[in-house]
Amino acid sequence: MKINIVQYKWEGSWGPFKIKVPCGECGITEGIIKDVMGKEFAGENISLVALPWLDNWFKALASGGWHAPIVLVNGKLVAQGAAIDRGVLSAAIRRELVKEYEIPSGTNVIFSKPECSFCAKAKKLLKEKKIAYEERDIIENPLYTAQLFALTKRFFPKNKPVTTPQIWLKGEYVGGFDDLERRLSLKKH
Repeated sequence: MKINIVQYKWEGSWGPFKIKVPCGECGITEGIIKDVMGKEFAGENISLVALPWLDNWFKALASGGWHAPIVLVNGKLVAQGAAIDRGVLSAAIRRELVKEYEIPSGTNVIFSKPECSFCAKAKKLLKEKKIAYEERDIIENPLYTAQLFALTKRFFPKNKPVTTPQIWLKGEYVGGFDDLERRLSLKKH
């Protein structure tokens, strides 16, 4: 999925009005955006366009932003009026990255967390059955956490917590450890 980030900076001109000294918070925000893109989302399809607010005030207002620095992620207002909080930006990017996310066909994935006994049992069972898999640690990687919830909420009744592990075999949702054990024991017969 393509992520487009737009930042409106306090600079530019409109008619007789000119901003000659750029906003310090705007420069900091642009630096934070670039750092988040490079460190947390390297390899993802993310672009940043920084525009002068005064030259584009009508676009900024139409998007709900009026006080620079203004940051939009895929057209949605994420922050304005102060240097962006990198956690807020990262969360907005993750929300966009997991929209319409699916486990690719033919892929075996286990979403797990450290010190989870059922996760350990599931990984052991997969190894015993010589089934290669990709492990996604939801504690270590917040993108995996977002993927897990985006993928599993449709399988869980409202207000039922999502547990670990959550497993996909060949791109098809299996469920937790008990579901995996049932599925693999059926294949023996």
